[in-house]
Amino acid sequence: MSSFRQIGRQTRTAAEAKPAWADRVNGFVRKVPTWPLYILYLLPVPWLLYLAQTGGLGREPIKALEHELGEIALQLLIFGLCITPLRRFAGVNLIKFRRMFGLLAFIYVTLHLLVWLVLDVGILSQIWSDILKRPYITIGMASFVLLLPLALTSNNWSVRRLGPLAWRRLHQLTYVAAVLAGVHYVMLTKTWAVEPAAYLAVILGLLGLRFVGARKKAAV
Repeated sequence: MSSFRQIGRQTRTAAEAKPAWADRVNGFVRKVPTWPLYILYLLPVPWLLYLAQTGGLGREPIKALEHELGEIALQLLIFGLCITPLRRFAGVNLIKFRRMFGLLAFIYVTLHLLVWLVLDVGILSQIWSDILKRPYITIGMASFVLLLPLALTSNNWSVRRLGPLAWRRLHQLTYVAAVLAGVHYVMLTKTWAVEPAAYLAVILGLLGLRFVGARKKAAV
């Protein structure tokens, strides 16, 4: 019985430690529908296509378009990774947006891949050669392959079919896919540029926070 009381005290302490503003934020989040955010986050696609056609992306518009789409995908993956640490350490619950961030990241990764396949390379034999011979492309394709089953199972039917536990375990592939995407970006630049390294550091830092939070939760 004492252990149950101790758990109860720890739960109350955690609840009391949550910032007062977190409840107001959570109340606002509950009222925000997700469908307008899908539209908002997809608006850059026609704009980037327009810039690519009109010279707004510089001297190499295809490379620039490919880069912009990939970077947005990486940002969306990072947004998804932020959700659990925000809930654990700040009391802000954005879980309703996790599926949205995941699906949008997959859409942008797919567009990034299509620009490379169709507009950049365009030759089937060259595509396979690049995937096999260029490590940064191999790693990028591996990240895409890992994201594919996650996108296909990001629906309530799949949760019921697989069961909540198996579904959660499957979607832990997100962590591997995000790390591979960060490594892909770093290797793409062929130098340790600040921006790609910062993205990878943020991804590893967020995963580290998840590990710390999980260990603390297990120790309770």
